[in-house]
Amino acid sequence: MSGHHGGFVEGPIPGLPGPLPAGERLLWQGSPDWWRLAVSAFHLRAVGLWFALLALWSLASGEGLRALLGTLVSAVLAVGLLAFLARAMARATIYSITSRRVVMRYGVALEKCINIPFRIVRSAGLRTYADGTGDLPLALELRKGDRLGWAMLWPHARPWKLVRPEPMLRAVPDARRVAAILARALAEAAAAAPAAVAEDLVPEAPASPDAGPMPDGAGLAAGRPAPRPEAAAA
Repeated sequence: MSGHHGGFVEGPIPGLPGPLPAGERLLWQGSPDWWRLAVSAFHLRAVGLWFALLALWSLASGEGLRALLGTLVSAVLAVGLLAFLARAMARATIYSITSRRVVMRYGVALEKCINIPFRIVRSAGLRTYADGTGDLPLALELRKGDRLGWAMLWPHARPWKLVRPEPMLRAVPDARRVAAILARALAEAAAAAPAAVAEDLVPEAPASPDAGPMPDGAGLAAGRPAPRPEAAAA
């Protein structure tokens, strides 16, 4: 896993630090949905509800119109600032899935680029929302010496995973389709790794079968194909 901090120079493909190596294909690119990011990461609704309760308290306690107006002005400023930050962060973020890795480019003031090869992805998950957006956390098997800080990743990190942070493609539109793309890419990469070794020994060795899409809410081990929909239903 590698990361670039500051001074990020974008390559010929937006969101990637350089051209892809020979044989590597770009499968998907996208950015977070800013409203879902504002709600899930910046807790926009919770903040608005808090100020609404404060306004009701001001009315009930008889603090007067001046106190109520002060609360409403503070609410507008706070909610507006959070919405602005969420929109700016969503516009500055590009998630990329290739046939070999996941790349996360993000950062408003200070750009960062995190490169996550499939060989260190232990499992991937999927959480969907009613509007079709979703989160795809990645559990990693980091090598000795590799460090990944939760604060450095936020908001592109799974909540409450502070000791072993998990990068997360957050508020992704059409999350089920993106999860299927990632599932197939992980399964094909896992099948190609032993196949490449076997090919040197037995050139005519048959290729491993492709895996189906990842079921909603299920984990996906990078070292083994995901179950097909009919197997998962059983």
